Amino acid sequence: MGVSPAVGGSPAKEQQAAGVGILLQIMMLVLSFVLGHVLRRHKFYYLPEASASLLIGLIVGGLANISDTETSIRAWFNFHEEFFFLFLLPPIIFQSGFSLSPKPFFSNFGAIVTFSILGTFIASVVTGVLVYIGGRMYLMFGLPFVECLMFGALISATDPVTVLSIFQELGTDVNLYALVFGESVLNDAMAISLYRTMSLVRNHASGQNFLMVVVRFLETFVGSMSAGVGVGFVSALLFKYAGLDVDNLQNLECCLFVLFPYFSYMLAEGVTLSGIVSILFTAIVMKHYTYSNLSENSQRFASSFFHLISSLAETFTFIYMGFDIAMEKHSWSHVGFICFSILFIIVARAVNVFSCAYLVNLFRPVQQKIPSNHQKALWYSGLRGAMAFALALQSVHDLPEGHGQIIFTATTAIIVLTVLLIGGSTGTMLEALQVVGDDRDGHLGEIFEANNGYVAPSYIEAGPSENRFKTKLKEFHKRTSSFSALDKNYLTPFFTSQNEDDDEDDEPMPSSRREGFMANR
Repeated sequence: MGVSPAVGGSPAKEQQAAGVGILLQIMMLVLSFVLGHVLRRHKFYYLPEASASLLIGLIVGGLANISDTETSIRAWFNFHEEFFFLFLLPPIIFQSGFSLSPKPFFSNFGAIVTFSILGTFIASVVTGVLVYIGGRMYLMFGLPFVECLMFGALISATDPVTVLSIFQELGTDVNLYALVFGESVLNDAMAISLYRTMSLVRNHASGQNFLMVVVRFLETFVGSMSAGVGVGFVSALLFKYAGLDVDNLQNLECCLFVLFPYFSYMLAEGVTLSGIVSILFTAIVMKHYTYSNLSENSQRFASSFFHLISSLAETFTFIYMGFDIAMEKHSWSHVGFICFSILFIIVARAVNVFSCAYLVNLFRPVQQKIPSNHQKALWYSGLRGAMAFALALQSVHDLPEGHGQIIFTATTAIIVLTVLLIGGSTGTMLEALQVVGDDRDGHLGEIFEANNGYVAPSYIEAGPSENRFKTKLKEFHKRTSSFSALDKNYLTPFFTSQNEDDDEDDEPMPSSRREGFMANR
């Protein structure tokens, strides 16, 4: 499912190679889903489903590498970043936003933005500076400063699919889940924007300065967000007034609903913006406004379809990545660069999480501060995955001969280490930090209804007096009530045809929807 094999054989031979290649991919997908189900059923958390998929790809790729597999068949497994960005990534990101539980996400939105934007910037710069200093001190292979920053940007893209699946299985605090989930989604967009900005700086070093870099990033992020929100609002108005929710037009209704997310993604990419940011906000807007304008059958179809295609894309991405890691040529001669890079990203992740958490807690009441055990869990959740891999593969083409290969090799080593080692030890980590609980999810759901914000379990019993608590709650509500009132009084009536859906987010999430939210990302 990459690209067609290289030319050089008869059409019949190429068709046979394509059939064998696709058959192997389907077999690996089936094996991954079955193995993931067995592991989940037996609660074996040391090998999560994403880790199992990566491992299957690594094993099959290794066997194909040492065997005399035909080049025409192996070509079907080459990881192409264009295929990943244009076909695999959009449904994953859309499902992430579409299945979002709005209350914990938006109650923690300020913290999520801080971690994903400011935190990713901090992690990128710290990693880049440390790699540059390490090169100047002859501890590792030395790269130019801008290339160090490009490496820092791409390796700061987190992909905690493995961690989140274990979070859901063990019943982790819903606020912690929202923080990790929200940071990972926006973090991908931030990492891509930083990487592309640093690439522009490298190619036009004489005409760029730091202020222009910041302005370029803000243009990309704000423009992408505006495009996504705009497409979402247009879809809401179309489905409200087009009258498609009748029996004989439901196929058309479903087709249009599926096309709008891709339209948003390709629109942003076509005008050199971020498709990830655009499709994420399109998903949020379409779930909040457009979804209620669909017929009941179309609503069921949309939820099931995006859940299905996202699961397939996510699993295939890890298999695809594992196979390509085993097949690609790597520069293992620079072991020092790999080892020190692993150390530097651990340090950078710690600086990112703990500094941003300190900043967020400065502006939060006592009852809403992020506790230290949640901060440590957030730090531990910084796995690297397909986004870092795709950007590293792109750097092979963007950077001079040898430099991109070194970065690619270091990135693949970091991905395998974090997904297999950290992903497998997540359950033990959660128990050690005491952030799992039998009824924590429901308990905090009640707190959300009363507080509309982050309440750490450790502060519930030791809270201040009731009057002081109510005073701080009023201050917090003043900051958050304005948009809620605007949405309820103006946006929802204007963009939807069912006013009763206003209260939908305030109700506890049904078990099926909760499982969909927790399982997807």
